[in-house]
Amino acid sequence: MGAGGITLLDGPLGSELERRGLPLPAPLWSAAGVLERPELLVEIHRDHAAAGAEVHTANTFRTTARALRETRWAASWREVAGQAVALCRQAVGGDARVAGSMAPLEDCFTPQATPDDDTLMREHTELAECLATAGCDLLLVETMPTHRELVVATRAAALTGLPVWSAITLGPGGDYFDADSAAAARDDAVQAGASAFLINCSPPDRITNLLEQFRSQGDLPLGAYGNNIFEGETGWDPARYAEQALRWRDLGATLLGGCCGTTPEHLATLRERLQASDSSA
Repeated sequence: MGAGGITLLDGPLGSELERRGLPLPAPLWSAAGVLERPELLVEIHRDHAAAGAEVHTANTFRTTARALRETRWAASWREVAGQAVALCRQAVGGDARVAGSMAPLEDCFTPQATPDDDTLMREHTELAECLATAGCDLLLVETMPTHRELVVATRAAALTGLPVWSAITLGPGGDYFDADSAAAARDDAVQAGASAFLINCSPPDRITNLLEQFRSQGDLPLGAYGNNIFEGETGWDPARYAEQALRWRDLGATLLGGCCGTTPEHLATLRERLQASDSSA
């Protein structure tokens, strides 16, 4: 835990791989980092660590059986996911916490494509077991666009016995959840086994708006890591992003990081602002 009781999460892998020159065409998307440029993936993990990240998410967002089903790696998806975890651990060392990413089975921003509950439970359980076996310290159920998949994926992750952090996305327009439906999703995720609740891959100002209306739930850790691509070509510069993240902290979030379009510079600036704020308190 860093300055002021804040835990700094890392930044994105997919958009950062692209920014550093690796194309991510469908259907591989970010899994291409594991399969084609593992040394670049290690470099990004190390840059996030140098920027101050304390929790590092392995590049397993698109290493599921479903995501790789139309590729030549379909039968070896578990090995691909395990390699993603191993690369993360190699980059950040044994003392850092490594989270396994559990993403929506279908597209993050097509909630209507969410499979039925039996399919969700079966496939999320397979991935969770794979990530636990690979040596993850916790499981991050993230970018969930529906209440239903959030709860089922959290339940599947919790069966491993590892800590589970569960996150929703508000979507590009920030309208997938309002304060009431987000609070209901949080409460049901906790019942399913989540030990923290986060909002990710959402416009930073929409995260702020939601947190301002959010009803607290005791000592449950809250977190946020915003999408910097929805904001257009320029996005939020590191200083502006850090200012917004400090608002999230003031509204009760203690797990802070960056999602798509943020960079290690965004994390480093946020760490500096947190340290400055802590020293002046």
